[in-house]
Amino acid sequence: MFDLKILNPIRLAGTVVVLFALSSPVVHAAEDFRVTYAGSMGVVMDKALGPAFAKANQVNYQGQGQGAYGMANLLASKKVVADVFVSITPGPIAVLQKAGLVDKAVPVASTSMVIAYNPKGKYAGAFNAIRDHRPGAQPWWQVLQTPSLRFGRTDPATDPQGQNIIFTMMLASRYYQQPGLAEKILGETQNPQQVFAEGGLLTRLEAGQIDASSGYESATRSAHLPYITLPDEINLSNPDMDADWYSKVSFDITDAKGQKKTLHTQPLVFYAAVLKNAPHPELAQKFVQFMQSKAGQALFEKNGYGAPKGGAM
Repeated sequence: MFDLKILNPIRLAGTVVVLFALSSPVVHAAEDFRVTYAGSMGVVMDKALGPAFAKANQVNYQGQGQGAYGMANLLASKKVVADVFVSITPGPIAVLQKAGLVDKAVPVASTSMVIAYNPKGKYAGAFNAIRDHRPGAQPWWQVLQTPSLRFGRTDPATDPQGQNIIFTMMLASRYYQQPGLAEKILGETQNPQQVFAEGGLLTRLEAGQIDASSGYESATRSAHLPYITLPDEINLSNPDMDADWYSKVSFDITDAKGQKKTLHTQPLVFYAAVLKNAPHPELAQKFVQFMQSKAGQALFEKNGYGAPKGGAM
């Protein structure tokens, strides 16, 4: 038996550590489990689904969000390695399928395009009147054309949401019979006065740096920000309208590699995939199943997401 009274403080500290180590059970570090996702999903992934899964499976959940196309390219080039990728729209998944990193992706949730706005901003009164359907309220697309209004969106070259707000405005031009509406509100396709990183777009809106922005209903509700709902004809939420209506609009863009391509509408469905180079493939499959489960779907719904639509891709 050690006589702790005769040990000096330095030796005492070391001895206590040794004794503790010898008398305590071996504690194994939890596995690091990494999920990459479309940037708009930050709240539901990092505050709901991720922590719930980590607690149930005793793992260290690590989430990383970015524009879905940008993240897909990072994963395809193996600059980022993860267990699971969750995308909005099928396009980013197709990037990984082409790279041989994904076999199948399954739908786990859905959403629609909305116009989010700052509840304390200069134009909050006008947007509140539109949201509440008050008599005499201006149409939302007229308010967005106000010269002093600061509108934010994401980069269409790297992020589906940046593409989808352009499609929404093009469809609105047709639906409301307002020629040139998209150009009047958005300016150039990659207007530097409007384009911000997806992960910080709603944060900028909440901070008052912009007055209104594009948004997915899911992310906007998760952030507890007010928004203007849009009709199915322009919000890209209804797969039944894709062939006969949504598909009538398209636009050209130059990607990060300098290649010009034509973009077409895609349904606003979130797809989850296990990556072939996943460090923890069994956990990855389990996480995808959790997102599809009753408990996972309840967390999606609580955070403003709609039910999954369509089949696997």
